[in-house]
Amino acid sequence: MAAAARSFGPEREAEPAKEARVVGSELVDTYTVYIIQVTDGNHEWTVKHRYSDFHDLHEKLVAERKIDKNLLPPKKIIGKNSRSLVEKREKDLEVYLQKLLAAFPGVTPRVLAHFLHFHFYEINGITAALAEELFEKGEQLLGAGEVFAIGPLQLYAVTEQLQQGKPTCASGDAKTDLGHILDFTCRLKYLKVSGTEGPFGTSNIQEQFLPFDLSIFKSLHQVEISHCDAKHIRGLVSSKPTLATLSVRFSATSMKEVLVPEASEFDEWEPEGTALEGPVTAVIPTWQALTTLDLSHNSISEIDESVKLIPKIEFLDLSHNGLLVVDNLQHLYNLVHLDLSYNKLSSLEGLHTKLGNIKTLNLAGNLLESLSGLHKLYSLVNLDLRDNRIEQMEEVRSIGSLPCLEHVFLLNNPLSIIPDYRTKVLAQFGERASEVCLDDTVTTEKELDTVEVLKAIQKAKEVKSKLSNPEKKGGEDSRLSAVPCVRPSSSPPTVAPTSASLPQPILSNQGILGDE
Repeated sequence: MAAAARSFGPEREAEPAKEARVVGSELVDTYTVYIIQVTDGNHEWTVKHRYSDFHDLHEKLVAERKIDKNLLPPKKIIGKNSRSLVEKREKDLEVYLQKLLAAFPGVTPRVLAHFLHFHFYEINGITAALAEELFEKGEQLLGAGEVFAIGPLQLYAVTEQLQQGKPTCASGDAKTDLGHILDFTCRLKYLKVSGTEGPFGTSNIQEQFLPFDLSIFKSLHQVEISHCDAKHIRGLVSSKPTLATLSVRFSATSMKEVLVPEASEFDEWEPEGTALEGPVTAVIPTWQALTTLDLSHNSISEIDESVKLIPKIEFLDLSHNGLLVVDNLQHLYNLVHLDLSYNKLSSLEGLHTKLGNIKTLNLAGNLLESLSGLHKLYSLVNLDLRDNRIEQMEEVRSIGSLPCLEHVFLLNNPLSIIPDYRTKVLAQFGERASEVCLDDTVTTEKELDTVEVLKAIQKAKEVKSKLSNPEKKGGEDSRLSAVPCVRPSSSPPTVAPTSASLPQPILSNQGILGDE
């Protein structure tokens, strides 16, 4: 059963007493390891230690905290692994741990906290460990401009501790002062929050469902969030003035959860700067600095009106969701790169009215049979249509007249298995056949010769058709001719980005990522 998270808010229950029980043992090589179950409220985890670890702990506590030397069960040389001795020792060691926790009800001594893995699973231990890490490395990380990786459990612990209203350094060790965390988060620019699927470590904690607050971060330029519950994330909107790149994956069920988390509090809302008509309950500021948004690999079923809040978006990744239609994108005047791959799209009708300036469009892995909605995307340079249901070569004519199109992918469609597939597709581009790269393969001279033959055959058919139907005007069957695509000669062709259009940091030590 998933551990219940303590809720946000001023009304908080008293901090529960911690317990430690020895629940079993196991023989490893020639020594016995004792299994300890630690309980802190709804959170539980297991720790394994041999008797010599207990002995080392005891020696340190005797020296540092002057506890009773005779509190720990004595060593045994003969028969130390016998079942009867081990069972008795399990009970004695449990009593020992319970007495230690009772002796230090406030701040647990550092050596005991580490012995029980508080720095991995317990709120105060987690924040103390993080504060000490940032005390030692924080300035170096900020100076290098690196991406800082942190887990939801750590952010949950910081959020909880801030709400407790306790001194920021209850242990008396200046290195563990919460102020080191707050100073670091105020200045951090690049953040990565990655949860885990299933229980965290040896605990029952489902960290992907833990609530946490990101308002402690004041200067973020790039944020990557994965395997968290977007409904439980607060404070991200405080980064609206500075955030340029945002990635939320495996976390959301709607765009509103990410872009307008505060909208649930209002019946009606409009973006800041909108000419208001009629009663509006709330005016919500836009993400004025956001240019790149990755919402791939979520469970989003529609492109909702929250896109009004991201007017400066240039790169939008909505791949691997459950989208049925393309809607509301007419609000994104700056959008040039759009990834809608691996959704459930079956129609593209009227797409040009929503994507006026698009240059790169990824529609791979949908349910498309017709391309008729693409014929007026005159700025389009890169188009990916792999893994769809396109059967008829006539459908390619819808994109054959696009003046800027350079890269086209049509593999794994029914039409891709017909004889002379490549030359028949290239023939649809007429005089521009040599400029088009099909399926990431440069067009050969032999293919161009074949294209010329196909064009001649097609022209002959058209002439014959006109002669047999003289009453029809010559221009009636001609395709729409578009304005030429003007591109500076020094500019290289735009290359279609991968679905992960965010800057990719370089992995380095200790879970900390390199700059973009």
